[in-house]
Amino acid sequence: MPQRVVVIGAGFAGLAAATSLANKGYDVTILEKNNMAGGRARVFQEKGFTFDMGPSWYWMPDVFDTYFARFGRKTSDYYNLVRLDPSYSVIFGPDEAVDLPAGVSNLEILFEKVEPGSGVKLREFLKQASYKYEVGMNKFVWKPSRSITEFLSLKLLYDVTRLDVFQSFATHARKFFKNPRLLEIIEFPVLFLGATPENTPAMYSLMNYAEMALGTWYPMGGMHEIVKAMVSLAEEKGVKILLNQTVQKIDILKDKVQRVITSDGIYETDVVVAGADYNHVETNLVDDSYRNYSDDYWNTRVMAPSSLLFYLGISKRVPRLRHHNLFFDEDFKQHAQEIYETPRWPTRPLFYASAPSKTDPNVAPEGCENLFLLIPVAPDLTDDEATRNHYFELLMDRLEAYVGEDIRNYIIFKRSYAHSDFKRDYNAFRGNAYGLANTLRQTALLKPSLKNKRVNNLFYTGQLTVPGPGVPPSLISGLVVADEVAKEFF
Repeated sequence: MPQRVVVIGAGFAGLAAATSLANKGYDVTILEKNNMAGGRARVFQEKGFTFDMGPSWYWMPDVFDTYFARFGRKTSDYYNLVRLDPSYSVIFGPDEAVDLPAGVSNLEILFEKVEPGSGVKLREFLKQASYKYEVGMNKFVWKPSRSITEFLSLKLLYDVTRLDVFQSFATHARKFFKNPRLLEIIEFPVLFLGATPENTPAMYSLMNYAEMALGTWYPMGGMHEIVKAMVSLAEEKGVKILLNQTVQKIDILKDKVQRVITSDGIYETDVVVAGADYNHVETNLVDDSYRNYSDDYWNTRVMAPSSLLFYLGISKRVPRLRHHNLFFDEDFKQHAQEIYETPRWPTRPLFYASAPSKTDPNVAPEGCENLFLLIPVAPDLTDDEATRNHYFELLMDRLEAYVGEDIRNYIIFKRSYAHSDFKRDYNAFRGNAYGLANTLRQTALLKPSLKNKRVNNLFYTGQLTVPGPGVPPSLISGLVVADEVAKEFF
């Protein structure tokens, strides 16, 4: 067994890979570019507010439970998890909002009120989605996708035929529901996967099962509590986490990584797991002769959305908002097209507003509100201050119209974040926020490989390789690559 593994990046995938490898007996060091662990799930504090910088939805609690159980721990050892009820609110206009209650039976009642007969149809829809979740999350996402032979069992082939891989999500949803409001609620989870519902495989109704049946949760203290838990576990297993370490080069000799060079030092190693942006590693950290993929390859990848974010500290409580709020008061199809089909800054975007202080009094000073606003946008756009300000005013107009009160004059802290920030902080390819789109042509074997084809001890993990973007898939990615390392180097 080699004594040394260097993991580049302390995001969810990097932390998971490092912890798993340390648990297997390796001597693991993480080199993190920023001044704290967490990747896109970093946190910052200003004027008494605590702002999660990225992920804010805690879905698929079983994946987190499985992760900590692998090391003999429980999530409750580290943080207090509460289920949100309502899970979220969907705002269709100033006077029209729908609260999505926790629990499938309550959702059936809600759907039935909106569209007679749809309660029973929701039950059948989620029954099929449950099967897809079981197969997708417990079988397919754990495949390293390095060989077609991984998928050749008769059982897996049978499963594939029932996953609706070749049917669009939009077509599948319309077999069950007709009401446009219900369709927008059903199609919302796929908005971030990287294609319109018309071009997303129906297999991804598994996201509806995760949302509706497994529930929407929140770790008290914020999403960064998950990172703190993972860091604590990693250090308990002996992982060394070095912050403010900008990797400048992966030094390769005779098709083998010899060392990793940072701005502050040189780290000899036997294996490297790159949890940094895959494209950045390929184009900036290794010589061209050792790249897996050409510029042409990367430039033809379909990306999931980027985001324009606003972090706001409000010096009063804001009425009507829930913890999670989806503003679907504009044309869903037009916004989706302006993300995926004709990439541009959106004309009249949908947006998401999170008010975690509705659930957690510790993330804002007493009597104040913590707001996080997000517009999903196409990657690779130019985000100057004028553009950011334009969208901020647009969002505030609609937010104030909905809550019926002035908010702007009570803002005591404001920060924006977009493409150029993703590039600066994470070396994000094309300023992406969510990684590669989950299209049929970018699934499993068709994603960038988790192993370098020319360097025998260089591996990749994270949202640009298998199984894909999102916090739970990133956790799984780290565990999968750790197992692959252990198979080859023991």
